[in-house]
Amino acid sequence: MTRIAPARIPVDSTFWTVVTYDISESLLQLRFCDGAIYEYFAVPEAIHQGLLAANSKGVYFNSQIRSRFRYTCLRRPE
Repeated sequence: MTRIAPARIPVDSTFWTVVTYDISESLLQLRFCDGAIYEYFAVPEAIHQGLLAANSKGVYFNSQIRSRFRYTCLRRPE
């Protein structure tokens, strides 16, 4: 079975430069403007789509993602 690589989506945000979502793993990856990269686990696709559609991605992140999903830091800020 061939695995499809998750799409990296550039975003217009003061917080992030790229949002990546792996639907098969329910894994949301956020690349912050300061170079930090965080992965959030068990994130439903609807939350990912909501983040992309949000007028304020920071407000959406704070209310729907931060403190709600387990995460790990892959890269510290530069």
